[in-house]
Amino acid sequence: MHSRSDISLPLRERGSKLVIETLDLVKVYAEGNIRAVDGLNLSIQEGEIYALIGANGSGKTTSINMLSGALFPTSGAIRVLGLEIPRHRRIISPKIGVAPQEYALYGDLTAEQNVWFFAKLYGLSKEAFGRRISELFKILGMEERRKTAVANLSGGMKRRVSIACALIHNPKLIFLDEATVGVDPVLRVFFWEYFRALKANGMTIIITSHVMDEAERADRIGLMRAGKLIEEGTPAEIKRRNSASSIEEVFLKLSGRNVADA
Repeated sequence: MHSRSDISLPLRERGSKLVIETLDLVKVYAEGNIRAVDGLNLSIQEGEIYALIGANGSGKTTSINMLSGALFPTSGAIRVLGLEIPRHRRIISPKIGVAPQEYALYGDLTAEQNVWFFAKLYGLSKEAFGRRISELFKILGMEERRKTAVANLSGGMKRRVSIACALIHNPKLIFLDEATVGVDPVLRVFFWEYFRALKANGMTIIITSHVMDEAERADRIGLMRAGKLIEEGTPAEIKRRNSASSIEEVFLKLSGRNVADA
């Protein structure tokens, strides 16, 4: 097995628009010798919406944590925005946003105060924050809940605050871990419309989900199972290659099951 010190990504060609590259990425948790991610190879273009889809425990969150620099890989190599991770994570951190699966929010603070906490971490001035928070809360439909304590917000509202925290500094790349899971269908549609608007403005979005129909909304998807990437491409390409009518059907086929068994 390669260690972090003896494997690296090849130099990219001049003009490359790759935002994320990984080579044989592996994460093994010592407790129980669990191989959470097993040889992950990704190449994600600037301005893409890329979805990592898979069942709970397939390695999606571990992958996101390594890509964002929050977790060290056991082996393999990662380049984000042209720089090696985790070596340059301090340089990369201000350029990315992360909305984790578990809310990283303070319940006794208001929605606005939570976002201000993250804005200060990113070095935003009070004036810049005021302009940006007004814009975000208007788009996210949070204006009337601006002064509400997060503990008193619904799950969907908390998710909006979490996304606002990740976007407050206008990052080039955002990681959304299970961002639409547990929200109502209307809010889910709204989120995807918003993600498309962010993409149109040049942002790259990496989203994870265990809801298979989420994949249909992404530009490209990677299906994960047991830490491995078992399929990748546009939704149409993947369905065509596997003679399937849905991504769920593809996943079941690749898992050795059929729709009737599900």
